[in-house]
Amino acid sequence: MGLPGSTSLEGAGGEPREGPHFTDQSCKEAKTVTLPTCLLSGLLSLIFWPPAPTLASCFQGLHLTLDPAGDPTCSWQPRLLGQISVPAGAAGGPRGLHCSSDGLLFLTAGAAPCVYVLDLEGRSICQLPCHTPRAGAFVPEDVAVTSSGLVVVSDLVHGAVHALEHTARDPQSHWVIVGTFPSPQGLTVDALGRFLVTDYVCGAVHIFKLAPTWEPRALPSVLGLEGPCWVGPGPEGGLAVSEEFRDVQLFGSACQPLGSLGTLTGHSFGRPAGVCSDSEGNIIVADEQRHQVILFPRGGPPICLLTEGLKRPLGVTCVPQGRLVVADAGDNCIKVYQYLRELD
Repeated sequence: MGLPGSTSLEGAGGEPREGPHFTDQSCKEAKTVTLPTCLLSGLLSLIFWPPAPTLASCFQGLHLTLDPAGDPTCSWQPRLLGQISVPAGAAGGPRGLHCSSDGLLFLTAGAAPCVYVLDLEGRSICQLPCHTPRAGAFVPEDVAVTSSGLVVVSDLVHGAVHALEHTARDPQSHWVIVGTFPSPQGLTVDALGRFLVTDYVCGAVHIFKLAPTWEPRALPSVLGLEGPCWVGPGPEGGLAVSEEFRDVQLFGSACQPLGSLGTLTGHSFGRPAGVCSDSEGNIIVADEQRHQVILFPRGGPPICLLTEGLKRPLGVTCVPQGRLVVADAGDNCIKVYQYLRELD
């Protein structure tokens, strides 16, 4: 079942094919109803209304194992393991970041029309040139990789999501447009194999799956967001969406709203950017404006993982052995930290 208003898309070698296309109808904001209240009902609600949910009440609690910490809120700093310079020719800082299941880093940076593939030591594995026969070169905004090795990128300029079957030994393949959207930016793949794409103009996260033949199947979108920029998988098969200069919204596996991190924890963001979740089910958010990376455990208050040494953190991703990778556009490099205790 396709999406409404499908358009002719390019396949391998430039042949047209069908893919998801979102019209203005998919971007309508949810209607709200304002009900009058009186003093009596307000007093009764204070007495009888159930308390607001907490982050721990949204997800069943898991215990976070950290390195020895001081002040549980802000004083402890993860250990910096190293810095990886952005490859020459990127013409700008790092942006989108993804670690594949086999431990490779996929990176988008600056105005470079390619995806850089590196190992965790910073050695270059290959580059994936971003080019289609019809549109020519395009600049990828964000990148995600499926467990089967399918590389997916968002293309803001052309309003498209492209996919490429990648193998390290033979990366010479063709990008295929698998979806068109008004303003695709943040991108991820969740544990259920769903592709999640933020749409800034529509205030939405579009969701779809790909058949083995790469035919897209639309799923219900998340609507009513304000300036969604980045998206990441959340615990229990859900998702977390950062809204520019606002908050990070949480949704369950059925896209049901669970509240925002700010409301649930009392944390105030500057400009939330990249978001991811670790192996313990905790949510990690980069704050571009405040130069911080904050961890939201499934129980307890937020923890400022990084308050020093960052200039403009954008993308974040977790890698094996309790490490965290941060794309710092202000320093034009990728920083690798040890933040969870290594397994014995």
